[in-house]
Amino acid sequence: MPQKQFDLIVFDWDGTLMDSTRHITRSIQAACRDLGLPVPDDQAASYVIGLGLREALEIAAPALDPADYPKLVERYRVHYLTGDPTIELFDGVRAMLERLRAAGFLLAVATGKSRVGLDRALNAVDLVGMFDVTRCADETFSKPHPQMLHEVIDFVGRTPERTVMIGDTTHDLQMALNAGTAGIAVTYGAHAEAPLLKLSPRFCAHDVAELGRWLDQNA
Repeated sequence: MPQKQFDLIVFDWDGTLMDSTRHITRSIQAACRDLGLPVPDDQAASYVIGLGLREALEIAAPALDPADYPKLVERYRVHYLTGDPTIELFDGVRAMLERLRAAGFLLAVATGKSRVGLDRALNAVDLVGMFDVTRCADETFSKPHPQMLHEVIDFVGRTPERTVMIGDTTHDLQMALNAGTAGIAVTYGAHAEAPLLKLSPRFCAHDVAELGRWLDQNA
């Protein structure tokens, strides 16, 4: 049996494991509309997915007075939570994670969500206990700063060389580069394939099934 390349597999959450890209995009647009701000188009609104919420909204709504960002955050959360119970994992995610766990990999999440938001999502899709460690944007530096990934690696006592970061945005892949880990891109989330490929991912998966096959055979 070939030796594993990695000990630790780190996943982004939104747009990588959970099919939430469209809902986040619409929630950002609706929040801007509520405050009478220019509404970012789909590409601009989805670009900021993966960043911490405050940072994401500052980029999506640059015309807003900084003092009013709490109002925008509040309106975003109202719209996001309205549809939150209907968001599901991508097809095949649960089975993929169970196979990786059974194969002996350490599993983690590094996400731009808040701790409250991630814990709510993990409970909603019954994945509490699946991951050895999770880290959120309100607990450390936001992507693409490497600190989030370094904290995950340090927590489980592994090394960047034995770690792979999987995500749907350039923020995820740039964080992997900054942290000295391998990166894998998925194209079914927030960012298009071309900018992802510019960051030299080890592999680019077009759906969960393709991602799972690559991990089963190569990780």
